[in-house]
Amino acid sequence: MYSLEISLRYSPFPLSIQKREFEDVKRIYDEIKSSMNESLESSNLIELKCEKVQDKLIAVRTKEIISVQIYEKSSLAGGSKKPGFSLNID
Repeated sequence: MYSLEISLRYSPFPLSIQKREFEDVKRIYDEIKSSMNESLESSNLIELKCEKVQDKLIAVRTKEIISVQIYEKSSLAGGSKKPGFSLNID
């Protein structure tokens, strides 16, 4: 399972959805990224659907998105990889 997490301007809490396939979440990631690159004057909405919670729908105004990331939720031990970037020093 892959999670896509979005941070919004003036919001302390990120929004997230889950997809089973990396290709699905990567396609949405690329769509959001290209919308973020468009003119700030446009106010496109993007709708996101979650596969883990079937009834979860999110509509977001793309000009309010300040970051987007993908991370993999591991089924082992019920944990997940830590989102964001980290340094692994041995």
